[in-house]
Formats: sequence, C-alpha cells, structure tokens
Amino acid sequence: MTHDHSSCCGGHDHGHAHGHDHDHTHPATGAADLSGPAESPIVVEVTRGAMVESVHRARACIVDAAGHVLARWGDIDAPVYPRSAIKSLQAIPLVESGALDAFGLGDEELALACSSHNGEVAHTSRVAAWIARVGLSVDDYECGAQIPYDPDTAAALVRAGEAPTAFHNNCSGKHAGFLTTARHKGEPTRGYVRFDHPVQQRILGVMEQMTGQDLSRAPWGVDGCSIPTIGIPLGAIAYAMARIADPVDLPDARAEAVTRIAAAWGAHPYLISGKDTFDTAMMQASDGRVLVKGGAEGVGCVVFPQSGIGIALKIEDGGARAREVALAALIRSTNALTEEQWKRAAGLLATPITNRAGLEVGTIRAAGNWPAAS
Repeated sequence: MTHDHSSCCGGHDHGHAHGHDHDHTHPATGAADLSGPAESPIVVEVTRGAMVESVHRARACIVDAAGHVLARWGDIDAPVYPRSAIKSLQAIPLVESGALDAFGLGDEELALACSSHNGEVAHTSRVAAWIARVGLSVDDYECGAQIPYDPDTAAALVRAGEAPTAFHNNCSGKHAGFLTTARHKGEPTRGYVRFDHPVQQRILGVMEQMTGQDLSRAPWGVDGCSIPTIGIPLGAIAYAMARIADPVDLPDARAEAVTRIAAAWGAHPYLISGKDTFDTAMMQASDGRVLVKGGAEGVGCVVFPQSGIGIALKIEDGGARAREVALAALIRSTNALTEEQWKRAAGLLATPITNRAGLEVGTIRAAGNWPAAS
C-alpha cells in the first residue's frame, strides 16, 4: 500500500460535542494535485469468456484517525452521498442520548441500528419486539414497506398471502433507533425523517464532528428510506470510520458511544445484513478484525478496530456488484487479516457470473494490479 500522509478532512472539526480544536487542513501535496483530481481508476473488471466485457471505475481512500491519507485513488475531496454505509454514525445519538440504556436495549438492537438487513425473521422479529418496547408500532415508521432482500423470506410471504411491512425494510433497525431517541427526548415521532426534525439535526451535528466538516451548506437529498442523505467528501467519510476504529481524539461520551457501536457491529454480523451477503460473510471470516457496511449506489465503508484505520469507497456508476469485489480487494491490501481468515474470505475477492442454465461464464474481479498502486 502506498503511503500518502496528506490530510483528508480539510477545514472544520466542528460540532457541539467536540472537545478538541484540531486543524485538519490540507498540506501541499505536490504539483500533480494542482492540475485537478486524477481520473478515477478502473478498479473492477467483468469478464465473459476470454474477454473483459465491462469495467467499473471508483474513488477510494484509506485514512487513519489522525486524518492522514494512507492511500487514495481518484478524487476523494468531492462530495458523495454516503447512503446506508454510515449507519454507524447515525446510531451515535441512540447511545449518546441515553436512549438505548433507558429502554433496556442492548447490543443486538444497536447492531440492527447499524444494519441494512435482509428482512429475515431473525431481523424483523427483533425489530418488532424493540419498537413495542418503546411503546410504538409499525404504523409509526416512515421508511415505507419493502419486499425482503432475502428471496426465501419474500417467497414465504407470498405463500402466506401476507404483504411486506416496514419491519421488512432493510433500514427498519435504523428507524427504530430514530424513534427510540425521539421518545427518550420527548420529541414528536411524526415527521422524524424530515431534515429539520430534531432527530435528523442531531445526526447532522454528529456527522459534522465525526467527519471534520462544516455541512451547513452541503448538498443533500432524500434517501431510499426517506431520511436526508448529506453530500460529504469521500476522504472525510473514511476519516469518520477511522475515528470509530480509534476514538482517542473524541470527547469521552462520544468515544464511549462509538466503542459500544463498534463492539455491537462486530459481535452480530448476521444482524448487520444476513444470509448470503457480502457484509456478513466478510465480517464472519475476519473474526471481527474488520467491520464492513455497504450502501446504495456503490458506496462502502470499512472500520479496522485493531489498526485504527478506515476505508471509504464510491463506485462511480453505482454498481453494487463492483462495490463488494472492490471492498474485498481494499481490505486485502491492508494485510489486516490472517492467511487463515483469507482462506475463509477468498471467495469474496471475485464473483462468478452464471448464465440462466447455471453455467459459470465469467467473473467479477479486481482489475489488473489494483489496489497495489495509488
């Protein structure tokens, strides 16, 4: 891995709870950077037979908790919508406000707050019990119903003649966290997804402090589950992940919150995603050495608790098939896993392509020597 040691989180490390005043502005990084960002490299190729049929470009970076960029590919200063890849940040107020403990909730609920789950019974039954514990019901959700990602669960609903509910929404754990925090703080639950609701404003402040960015004028849109998604530089997203891995520079209450989140995230990989999913498989193979979270439109994040670094990735065309292979290659480049762990994870480095008859006809794999150079 090529070491860069430039800073990724220029400008502000601000937020109401931040107890330190550090300047993370960019040092000069050389003439190459002055002409504009480098073109995003091809990171994943899709083969069919003997030919590369399609390619995916991406931006990516590896950052430590001091804000040093250890490796970078493409423009990491332009904003991206992080989508569901930063649910760990959105879960911080659930812990920090005292809501999690006030309702007697634990690591399973905290993992579900960080999840994009399959909608399996293991997920929906726990979310339903959680929301009942705080005195609410599925009718209080504003994320919408969703057919479960897990095909077996979806087929079971069809056989039973039942419609999916908001509990099957892959974000139902996150929304349970939002509703729980609102109940604990005595805030209205109606409209909790709106940009100006206290729940979302509290999260915005957390994201500013964790990413070291002033997001007051950042672009924003509406996510698939109806909450705001904020445009954040990719390098700053990786910085926030590194601070989860190593919260030494965070105020005590926030450091405790992210430590609890990371522990729950790592302890319950199945609740984070579920059967036959990349995030769950990678975390299970790594024995907790990496915490992985994908998001829509080709975004992914990784936290390395033992080495105090974070990764953020954006596939330029939004392809989920490329995100998973690219994240596996990036994780491999850090040497964070043992050879035994990589034996279990080896299948994640490439995805076979099969035709309708079930024959393997190609593969999705990391391109060339990527990510060896940066």
